Amino acid sequence: MNFRKVGVIGAGQMGNGIAHVCALAGYEVALYDVSRERIEAGLATIDGNMARQVSSERITVEQRDKALELLGPAESMESFEDADIVIESATENEEVKRKIFSELCPHLREDALIATNTSSISITRLAASTDRPERFMGMHFMNPVPVMELVELVRGIATDDPTFDAIQVFASSLGKKVANAEDFPAFIVNRILLPMINEAVYTLYEGVGSVESIDKAMKLGANHPMGPLQLADFIGLDTCLSIMQVLYDGLADSKYRPCPLLVKYVEAGWLGRKTQRGFYDYRGEKPVPTR
Repeated sequence: MNFRKVGVIGAGQMGNGIAHVCALAGYEVALYDVSRERIEAGLATIDGNMARQVSSERITVEQRDKALELLGPAESMESFEDADIVIESATENEEVKRKIFSELCPHLREDALIATNTSSISITRLAASTDRPERFMGMHFMNPVPVMELVELVRGIATDDPTFDAIQVFASSLGKKVANAEDFPAFIVNRILLPMINEAVYTLYEGVGSVESIDKAMKLGANHPMGPLQLADFIGLDTCLSIMQVLYDGLADSKYRPCPLLVKYVEAGWLGRKTQRGFYDYRGEKPVPTR
């Protein structure tokens, strides 16, 4: 299957990153969100990120201009009627995603594919909420999408071989490297990464170390480029909590129990960088630990 037009649902951090790399790869891209303001903000972010790529000589001015010409807003789900593939990248909430698919499917061509950028939710369950489970698949991009090379590809139980083959080729055309994962809670990357972050939060909760000392220990002692609490803020503490809840519910193992301190931060609305407060306070000139 030759893809020409890509739909992206969700203009936030992940969605605008996916739209960014698709446009740079030469695909026509329609970006949709629940309001025009969110779409415009997503397009503005893409413009700014591409400008930085030009200044760092990762892309040329001509590549940027061509990509921006291929990008546009989707006014409604009807805008996807000629899309070859639609990638859903909404919030990590199963009910929200199911509602999106129920609204989307009536507007798609019969042969169009659907991919979800979920980082933890069952592909099989999400596929079952559509009218085309055999043409549905997980494409878990890493954040930030324009920088990170990996895409986890996850088949649901009904995903057919032509869909799997087509999406593998599509992912490669975006300049990404593929890791195939089975449809188990959180797949590969987050099955390993999020319990580590959750354990770092427990280490803080139990008073073993401060925010600063925990991050310093893992950066200098394990050669991680970013401390686990800093990384949690970057991912979004609400997303971290959602993934831990999926692991805890899906695998019924107490080792995946979300740390109460992580729950408290999310309940306070301290979600990390996107709200300017998480394990660090980002409202000043430089981040300051909040504990």
